[in-house]
Amino acid sequence: MTFRIAGLVASLVLLSARDALVAPAHGEAPAAVIDACEAKKAAEALDSRTPVPLVPMMAAHQKEQMRGHLEAVAGVVQALAANDFAGIEQSARKMGYTEAMGMMCQHMGAGAPGFTEQALKFHHTADKVADAAHRKKRGEVLELLQATLQTCTGCHATYRQHVVDQATYDALAAKAKP
Repeated sequence: MTFRIAGLVASLVLLSARDALVAPAHGEAPAAVIDACEAKKAAEALDSRTPVPLVPMMAAHQKEQMRGHLEAVAGVVQALAANDFAGIEQSARKMGYTEAMGMMCQHMGAGAPGFTEQALKFHHTADKVADAAHRKKRGEVLELLQATLQTCTGCHATYRQHVVDQATYDALAAKAKP
């Protein structure tokens, strides 16, 4: 019995010592976090697309907006399959241009030359889909939806999000202004 207790105590002491050697010092990041950061840097180094600097909140908002655009495209396709031109128009308008959307695109693309123009092109092509649906021009809707999707894929092939702190965003946005 004494050997069992002694063995248990020895195991606990060894585990504690191991944890003390592996655990980061106060204020240091754990090895897993450092590894994740290094992996992220390596992935970014392999990605030749132009970085769009965004603070975390902007990056999350942009992704939410893009998911909404994807849902709108799905709505266009679903309505198109049912020959529901009012539904096509309604879904396409969700992706269309508004003054607020234009200001948001300007703000999001402030640190990446060309990004704002690409984003605005997307919204304007979506407006053309809605206009064709309003005229009940099925073939035109399909052609313009294709152009809208090509704008999406072209933008995603050219740009990628790059999450930065506020000071870095401000500096890059100021540097990118003409």
